[in-house]
Amino acid sequence: MNNNMIKKIGQMFIVRMQGKQITEELEQLIRDYNIGGICLYSKNYDTYDEMITLVNKLKQLNKKYNKEALFIAIDQEGGRVNRLPKDIRNIPAAKNISVNKEYIIEAGNIIGEVLSKTGINMNFAPVLDIQRFADNHPIGNRCFGTNANDVSKKGILMMKTLKDNNVISVVKHFPGHGMIKYDSHIFLPVTNKNIDNTEDIIPFKDAIEQNTDAIMISHILLSKIDMFNPASLSKKVIKNYLKEKLNYKGLVITDDLKMKAVNLLYGYKRSSIKAIKASADIILIGSDYNIVTKCINNINNKLNTELETNINDSYNKIIEIKNKYKINDNINNNINIDKYNERILVLNKKCN
Repeated sequence: MNNNMIKKIGQMFIVRMQGKQITEELEQLIRDYNIGGICLYSKNYDTYDEMITLVNKLKQLNKKYNKEALFIAIDQEGGRVNRLPKDIRNIPAAKNISVNKEYIIEAGNIIGEVLSKTGINMNFAPVLDIQRFADNHPIGNRCFGTNANDVSKKGILMMKTLKDNNVISVVKHFPGHGMIKYDSHIFLPVTNKNIDNTEDIIPFKDAIEQNTDAIMISHILLSKIDMFNPASLSKKVIKNYLKEKLNYKGLVITDDLKMKAVNLLYGYKRSSIKAIKASADIILIGSDYNIVTKCINNINNKLNTELETNINDSYNKIIEIKNKYKINDNINNNINIDKYNERILVLNKKCN
């Protein structure tokens, strides 16, 4: 087993925290596989004290074994996509805060401050999709507007506000999940649209021009570009279109490979290999830890020149971003959640 390459491959995986406790399996992932990051969800804690205690334990454990600090990631948009503990009030959805520039900045600062002071350094937000369907659609009121101009201005303002708080903002869901009626958690959505001729691509082009550091790729099949692979696993979409045609230099992160749009068709081991061949830099996988180890070992066992080149390129880019944001495994102190709850209450009143 090539331990050096195993640990480079491990850096390309962000895994979902399972339960509330750090298990032996998770410690093995950190110790033996140098996993790149952990994604937290609200089921991993009940209170803020539990949340920051967990973050600090994860950092201490990683620091014990690895020189590369962990991405501690979260999916914190506000509205119905809320991953903070119950004792922190929920921030309004993107649609609600989008009515006023100052509301966006305040929401971004609250989220950014809470995350960064807690030791969470990556947020899978904002959504740069365009709203075309009802608020309860899988994307719906998570959008900043119903046209490209509004989404670009307001979504990128949120992106920049998070970055100002030293949180890596991962804009999503490239090339625009708003054009799709169906939910990629359940189906593989297909579009025959030429994305160069749709306004959905405009917010992402604008974000690239505004130096976004990370983009999440959706599980949408773009038949005009690649009729066989969803965008998240397509070299034509990621390498040829996003990286080469749009000249994007930041991190490319797949949407969760646990989602049925890819998992039912390809399975974890095959889809993780396809993602790396497609030139994705980080693989998000929300399944059991033993599945992650099988994926990493499978990639290592099938190494060839193409895979090694892509792995080395992605590893270097990951380390560059971690250095840029000065990500570390230092311990963080509790914040005053009452102060933030007061600010959120004021914001909620303004948005309603």
